[in-house]
Amino acid sequence: MKTLNPSFKNNIAILALGAESAGNFSVFRDGRIFSSDDFGDLLEEKNWIKYQASVLKYLKNNKIKPQIILTDLHPLYKTTLWGEKLAKKSSARFVQVQHHHAHIFSAVGDKILHNTSYLLPPAFYCIAMDGTGFGVDEKIWGGEAFKVESRKNKVESVKRIGHLENQVMISGDLAVREPARMLIGVLSKLLSNKEIYPFIKKYYTKNQFELIYNQLGQNFNCLETSSTGRVLDAVSILLGFCGNERKYKHEPIDLLEKNSTLPYSDLKPKITISEDKYILDTTHLFNYVISAIGGSASGGKYPSSLDKHRIAATAQLYIANGFYKIIKLSCRPERSPYSDEVEGSTKYYNQPNYNADSSTSLRGVYPARSGAQNDIFIAGGIANNKIISDYLISKGAYANTKIPRGDAGLSFGQIICYLLGK
Repeated sequence: MKTLNPSFKNNIAILALGAESAGNFSVFRDGRIFSSDDFGDLLEEKNWIKYQASVLKYLKNNKIKPQIILTDLHPLYKTTLWGEKLAKKSSARFVQVQHHHAHIFSAVGDKILHNTSYLLPPAFYCIAMDGTGFGVDEKIWGGEAFKVESRKNKVESVKRIGHLENQVMISGDLAVREPARMLIGVLSKLLSNKEIYPFIKKYYTKNQFELIYNQLGQNFNCLETSSTGRVLDAVSILLGFCGNERKYKHEPIDLLEKNSTLPYSDLKPKITISEDKYILDTTHLFNYVISAIGGSASGGKYPSSLDKHRIAATAQLYIANGFYKIIKLSCRPERSPYSDEVEGSTKYYNQPNYNADSSTSLRGVYPARSGAQNDIFIAGGIANNKIISDYLISKGAYANTKIPRGDAGLSFGQIICYLLGK
């Protein structure tokens, strides 16, 4: 167990059980946090058994009776179900923490570990990028922008201000294991089934493809997600860098990053507004990619047969640049540099002369108080992607350096989220 000292003055005993894909737990006691190593995927029974035994042994050996037990918001995670049982057995309070809230507060907590005198600004922004997480609206999140407001170093609100466009996971979790299913869902917004199949025929027979496409048309076992990971999976398989059978958790994205070179500069983020949230249009990204590799969806708007390695880098930078643009719009909506173009009920911000990759910094948007500075935090497994994280860090963002950015740091983030919001 790692001993971490964020200097919180609180005598309460807290057990945080993390999520599921990278099992870990943390305990808060006497102002310190004790965090476990990564137990691996808890869906594997041997990992789950070892994880449970380690939690119980640690509590027993250190004579800790938790007063608060924290778990993920997902109702079916093993850790959630077990945490609820433990809470009932020990008469502890059971509290669920939304997955991406835990991610962003792991980054906030990481900063506090580096500087124990750090005070929360009155308002700051956070970006969470990962594969999947259960949202407060019971949808699958994974590419999220938040505005956090605080007072006297306590969090008063966490507002979801933007996210990636929702795309369809055909057959739910099977689309995680078979990225081509994710690609079919995205391309269906741009192309007919006959136009989609040439991009897919390497992975499915004609009959298999028709079954999947009809499943999408009937909306049978199809889930919408704002996941950054699923979008990048689909880009990776479209460019031919990964196959349709995932060998390990982040394989498609790792191969996409590994095969990236210098990005092109001709793709700018397209942001829409829907239900008071900024949406980064990822279908626009795929329109660019299929045209750039010789497709026809954009009607020749982009040059064809561009370098796939440069396209790969461009796609990842599109995500980073898009999130940065969302934050900038949220910082100063009353002084937005964008012209408005209303299309139906959706407002578009896509002025071609504006480049979100400008020298304008997010710092200083709000006046600092009590020595605090205004920050943007990035977290989640995709924050390990260097193309995306390096871009955002160059804009003043903070990313974990002591605590894992992905799910292995989630239990730590759950505790920080609870303590700062208490």
